[in-house]
Amino acid sequence: MAGEKQLVEKALEQGKGVFRLEPAWVPRSFCIPGRRLKLHPDDYYAYGANRGGIDERWFSSTTKADNGPLTTPFEGLSFIHIDDSNKLLLRDALAIAGNEILGEGIMRKHGGWMMYSKFFDNEEPLPHHIHHTDAMAAKVGRTGKPEAYYFPKQLNNHGGYFPYTFFGLNPGTTKDELKKCLSNWYKEDNGILYLSRAYKLRPGSGWDVPPGILHAPGSLLTYEPQRASDVFAMFQNIVWEAYTPRELLEKDIPEKSRTDLDYYVELLDWELNIDPEFFEHRYMSPQPSKPLPEMHDAGYEEYDIVYKSEFFFAKELTILPGRTALIKDAGPYGAIVIQGQGEFGNLDIESPALIRFGQMTHDELFVTEKAAREGVLVKNTSPTDALVMLKHFGPKA
Repeated sequence: MAGEKQLVEKALEQGKGVFRLEPAWVPRSFCIPGRRLKLHPDDYYAYGANRGGIDERWFSSTTKADNGPLTTPFEGLSFIHIDDSNKLLLRDALAIAGNEILGEGIMRKHGGWMMYSKFFDNEEPLPHHIHHTDAMAAKVGRTGKPEAYYFPKQLNNHGGYFPYTFFGLNPGTTKDELKKCLSNWYKEDNGILYLSRAYKLRPGSGWDVPPGILHAPGSLLTYEPQRASDVFAMFQNIVWEAYTPRELLEKDIPEKSRTDLDYYVELLDWELNIDPEFFEHRYMSPQPSKPLPEMHDAGYEEYDIVYKSEFFFAKELTILPGRTALIKDAGPYGAIVIQGQGEFGNLDIESPALIRFGQMTHDELFVTEKAAREGVLVKNTSPTDALVMLKHFGPKA
């Protein structure tokens, strides 16, 4: 522990309250990678072909991926990069120095870093599924999982095979209709998408997805802030003619309830699923964090891109070409650079064009509470290209 404490102190000192984080790659056996993660073409099956392709990169994560019995020991977890010979799990650093990193208010109220974000990148749509509410997740010793989506333009040069997401259920859908779909799991396509509706995804916009809402994400690369949990239940058995194992429906269900169709219905927040104004309540268009002329004078633009959840929020920050801006925030956050190059405090940053599996990059950061409040001087060293990053925040103190 003494050695780890010294590593935390070294990381805090060398970045002046800003950590570099190493890339955390996650495969999914039931997905086909969309290949927009900037991962080298030879490395999408770096975990082994039996694990499936890498279609996710996790950010600022203290949550281990729940990927079945073959999950590797640190899958999904973020490491702080100290130097080429030393690194430390962000999770362990918070256990050692949570007050210094997150601030006493967050530690007192929440006990730690309660969110993470990710890119997920699929060529085809995902199954219609839900993430549990707190009440239903507690039955299997887990916490509920709200999440949100944002579709960065820089990483969506193509839309994949199906850039539409099904959300919720059609108004008027009955619980018996949903149970009939689940009862047909082994018989035929269970037809659950007939009970839902799809929305075309617009790059540069997003959606709020509270727990208990059915959703079948489309094929845009998606930036996804979420609560620190990996709990889910797949409700769709056939996706683009490919079978979804029933184990992915049952994995977070008490064993005694896995054949109880009424139990699955209770996983849903029924009112939110059949909301006739679903678009008005859940869609998010970017909102300027401050008046645009004021930000332009200071050398930057910033937009609130995820803002409807009490559990997390996110911003998109752009430093204009050749400009430097002092960026202040009310609390700690993680960040991923998606365009350009520059300096973040005393650290060089850049958005790489290509990443090898296991390679260190200079595109991911974690900013401590003290550094965020005092402000970080961010410089765009290009005279022509914007410097753009996405910033993910946990619940407020």
